[in-house]
Amino acid sequence: MKFVIVFVALFALAYAAPAEVSVVRSESDVGPQGFKYALETSDGTIQEAVGNLINLDAENAAIAVHGSFSFVADDGQTYTVNYVADENGFQPQGAHLPVAPEA
Repeated sequence: MKFVIVFVALFALAYAAPAEVSVVRSESDVGPQGFKYALETSDGTIQEAVGNLINLDAENAAIAVHGSFSFVADDGQTYTVNYVADENGFQPQGAHLPVAPEA
């Protein structure tokens, strides 16, 4: 199942990219307890993620993903987002992202 998710994500990225962009690096390792992948394209886009199963009992099983992605925007700047996605939701961090005020 995880392999299918990773494959679909990579396929969607490749399909959405303009024809002149090529894949420079593509790595993936999918196992029963998690996955790891990395993708880099010729336009400067970089994606990396590592996911591991947590709470292995069937009722509370979840996957925790740590990753990042970078891209070069139309303004020429490279933007990077580091994230954690786990039982607490998607938690992105990046210098260009707004920060919620502390309560």
